Amino acid sequence: MTGWAMALFRRDLRLSVRIGGSAIVGVLFFLAVVTVFPFGVGPDLNLLARIGPAILWIGALLATLLGLDRLFQADREDGTLDLMLMAGRPLELVVLIKCLAHWLSTGLPLVVAAPLFSVFLNLDPVAMAAVTATLLVGTPALTLIGAIGASLTVSLRRGGLLLAVLVVPLTVPILIFGVSSADAAIHDPVPFMTPFLILCALTLIAAVVGPIASAAALRFAAD
Repeated sequence: MTGWAMALFRRDLRLSVRIGGSAIVGVLFFLAVVTVFPFGVGPDLNLLARIGPAILWIGALLATLLGLDRLFQADREDGTLDLMLMAGRPLELVVLIKCLAHWLSTGLPLVVAAPLFSVFLNLDPVAMAAVTATLLVGTPALTLIGAIGASLTVSLRRGGLLLAVLVVPLTVPILIFGVSSADAAIHDPVPFMTPFLILCALTLIAAVVGPIASAAALRFAAD
């Protein structure tokens, strides 16, 4: 079991790096979102520092959505998904492994880039650390929830827009508690742990519900 799981993980990670440059594209899109906001809200540095965590979280959410439509689409087109279904492997575990590879190639670079991009929003070191910690904990949930939308739209030719419509409402709780915990760390470190732990719990719930729901949708699409 460990052998095929590691082989699948390495395969998906290599494909994510080689095809489309998902990490570079995601980080560049993240940078574009962060740099556009100051032009929209004006040069008020205090205002940028106040809404900075929300801007970074919105940028991370949108950047994560970029590559989600390719999570299962390529496997369905070349027949790999059918082979996975016929191999008798736990499809939920397959989905979880693919989500992990996707997050390492797209979500983790966003987390690494967040402290650097925080400079554009006039965030202090405490705010940078808080936002980075919340993104590290919360972005896996974005990928896991996005896998549900990717599996529901896997049979559609151009399901990217529909995927975003399906996924964005489900990510609102992640966004709320991610921004809330970062804001709490900026204004008062004491209540930081409450929304942060809720964010951790939401990620754990997504790690259970996401693969199960996604696997069910993939089985339905294959029938």
